[in-house]
Amino acid sequence: MSDRKRVLILGGTGDATALATRTTEIAGVEVITSLAGRTRQPTVASKNTRIGGFGGVAGLTDYLRDQKIDVLIDATHPFAAQISFHAAAAAAAVGIPHLMLIRPAWERTEGDRWIEVDSHEAAATVLPGIAQRIFLTIGRQELATFAHLQDLWFLMRMIDPPLPNVAVPPGKLLLKRGPFSLNNERSLLQQYEIGAIVSKNSGGDATYAKMIAARELGIPVIMIQRPPIPPGDIVADIDSALAWLLTGD
Repeated sequence: MSDRKRVLILGGTGDATALATRTTEIAGVEVITSLAGRTRQPTVASKNTRIGGFGGVAGLTDYLRDQKIDVLIDATHPFAAQISFHAAAAAAAVGIPHLMLIRPAWERTEGDRWIEVDSHEAAATVLPGIAQRIFLTIGRQELATFAHLQDLWFLMRMIDPPLPNVAVPPGKLLLKRGPFSLNNERSLLQQYEIGAIVSKNSGGDATYAKMIAARELGIPVIMIQRPPIPPGDIVADIDSALAWLLTGD
């Protein structure tokens, strides 16, 4: 039987991909990356990659036991709250170390015109009184929440198109994968005469340029705040995650 430490990384972010790549370079460590399968052509960092859900806490717990996982690292998107709570519960049930890699949220700075809300539903509620032309940058999962706003126009950017049976608000789909440059974001806002942006507070650098462009142009941002996370060990960057892994904490 192998003495290699088996590490399961729950991925789906650029940080998860980079972490998996660097972890595979550590002697005595075997990395398995798990992706939810929400994008059609995900970026795969390790040859041991599984795609798809686990079937709740029970399914993930069984997987950890069956695969003899020694360490679980949750590097999912900050808004993937359900899998984070499932991961914490499953790791506790099996009795293995569990870490959350969560990039810092964006912080309001001088010149930002943020309207902070707690949910997509709240964002949809405040939009009609703010602007007629909206840059909707929330991915494809929550488009239906805005579909009833038929008097507004939306520029909707996402990696993959929405599923055929999903209600979509009026406007234009833009299928792009970040990172995006400041010049690109500024030009986009001007070209489509955008009056407001709806964004999740995802953090990171890949899509922050739209925040800078909005600040420069004086465009308000409806900022959806992050959901709660489970208690546990948390780090904010890849180096800290690697240090945690190497010290066995």
